[in-house]
Amino acid sequence: MIKILLVEDDIEISTMLKNFLTTENFDVVTALDGESACKKFYEDRFSLVLLDLMIPKMSGMEVMSKIRENNTVPIIIISAKDTDSDKALGLGLGADDYITKPFSVTEVLARIKANIRRSTQYTCGTTHQQTIIKEGGVVMNLSDYSVTKDGSHIELTSKEFEILKLLMQNPKKVYTKEQIYSLVWKDAYLGDENAVNVHISRLRNKIEDNPRNPQYIVTVWGIGYKLGDMKDER
Repeated sequence: MIKILLVEDDIEISTMLKNFLTTENFDVVTALDGESACKKFYEDRFSLVLLDLMIPKMSGMEVMSKIRENNTVPIIIISAKDTDSDKALGLGLGADDYITKPFSVTEVLARIKANIRRSTQYTCGTTHQQTIIKEGGVVMNLSDYSVTKDGSHIELTSKEFEILKLLMQNPKKVYTKEQIYSLVWKDAYLGDENAVNVHISRLRNKIEDNPRNPQYIVTVWGIGYKLGDMKDER
């Protein structure tokens, strides 16, 4: 069974979600505060984390930052905070998805399945792809899903990896935000640019020498993004 860590201090919501997800054949472990969430996370192996932001002892953002120090497990935020800035902050700190309260359990289920499916594809990879892609100092190994720059390992989340792979496999092509969202998230683009913008910004912070003057992920104004014209440094 797929194991989910549900971090929610509202007992009624926590019980409702656990009961529903259990009927859908998920193994759900609950935590009512941030400290117990971190403890339970590192005591077990989880396929996904459902995380409320406003929880006692340690905030949801702090919990997510702790998890993201050394783990790329999918994290879905469930929060009553629904402003664009809240969503951008959550995605910027490493969340893969953001659901606002009130929500329907069917929506939560659909988001869980989509994120686990993407995570599984990211982990398993495919056998027909080119194994190594290199542009400038960045090397992607598609067999073990690792990325290095100038020989140093770079830790990417699944979506960051897929965005970079998309651009590096198609170095001459310009992608709109809608195309990137559809190809990476594998979902309908509803006009919310936050997800793409935040992941591009986070990816630039990890691979660019100067994120304010990007050389790898270049903005094509009025259209979208493309891979920069990098020279092979070998």
